[in-house]
Amino acid sequence: MLWLYNIGIKLYELLIRMVSPFNTKAALFIKGRSDIFQKLEQQINASAQNIWFHFASLGEFEQGRPVLERIRTRYPNKKIIITFFSPSGYEIKKNYIGAEGVFYLPLDTADHAHRFINAVNPQIAVFTKYEYWYHYFKKLNDRQIPLFVISGIFRPEQAFFKWYGGFSRKILKFVTHFFVQNEQSRNLLRSIDLQNISLSGDTRFDRVAEHATAPKTFESIANFCGTAPILVAGSTWPEDEQLLKSLISEHSDWKFIIAPHEVDTARINDMSNLFPGSISYSGLSASSQKAQVLIIDGIGLLSSLYQYGNIAYIGGGFGVGIHNTLEAAAFGIPVLFGPKYHKFQEAKDLISLGGAISVASTAELAEGFLRLQENPDLSKTIKEYIALKTGATEQILAHLQNYLKP
Repeated sequence: MLWLYNIGIKLYELLIRMVSPFNTKAALFIKGRSDIFQKLEQQINASAQNIWFHFASLGEFEQGRPVLERIRTRYPNKKIIITFFSPSGYEIKKNYIGAEGVFYLPLDTADHAHRFINAVNPQIAVFTKYEYWYHYFKKLNDRQIPLFVISGIFRPEQAFFKWYGGFSRKILKFVTHFFVQNEQSRNLLRSIDLQNISLSGDTRFDRVAEHATAPKTFESIANFCGTAPILVAGSTWPEDEQLLKSLISEHSDWKFIIAPHEVDTARINDMSNLFPGSISYSGLSASSQKAQVLIIDGIGLLSSLYQYGNIAYIGGGFGVGIHNTLEAAAFGIPVLFGPKYHKFQEAKDLISLGGAISVASTAELAEGFLRLQENPDLSKTIKEYIALKTGATEQILAHLQNYLKP
């Protein structure tokens, strides 16, 4: 099976190279890795007390950030090394001041893993939620470098738990300790004879709860909102926006802030055409209060925008899956999202509490929007849920301190 895995990695690289002339993300993926080992050797001191954090993308970075920043504070002599797999994470966080260096992770080959581990020489490695790379995990194991997975979440349909998943299970056996989000994940890992597991919960709760206490404020957006009730739509895709269009036309007393998942010029132009009379964030002015729809054409604002909302709509539910509901829930506002939410425990929890509704059509969106307005106690319920789920970071740190030698 290893030979199939290696071929798969090579084919993936070939595919990315083929589409890179026509796809911005693919081009960044290739360019960012072109001289990666030279960058590592120039910027990283392999004899320092390095700690390696890897994130698939931006969402996983925010998820693991509480652990990373607590380690940086408690162990100031340690050097944090960050890697990303996706351009959507690296390009936004490449200048993050909390790390000694931020890099793309070279593709998972035996040679790359050997060179990378030699260059970084970490005391420990921390992976957040996703991504299980055979050669990197094996090399860490061979070097007796502890490897931790935090905020891990597992589902029965994953290859690890299928009859044909022997190779995938082998990758998991290289992990020193798993910190998982829910009981199902712990039971699934135990079913394949893994016992090095802690039920710690999700570190995102710590992150969003901390952020909600002191979000960044935007005077121009506050002026746009005025005294109107606000729906904040975050990380939307075209399918989401088509649903929102009918809601906007039916509720002229509400204002809508829409932050699309992608903010390239073409997307923003399409949205401006879809919502006539809308205003973009870059074009906000004193006269913008008359507009009903504000389109966010920048990045890095969304997590703070929810402070202005009465209800949130979370995008992605008509694609591979919904985006982050917790950033909105941390402010105590109920949420709406599309039908593909079942991979996310917090979405299921919020639905059971009445603080979230999944919708699959314009009619369901209209009904759900009205239902969420009818319960004035939802904010309290949602905030209590967030508070109950915090604490994962401290539990993880209590365990990691045994490996973080002075």
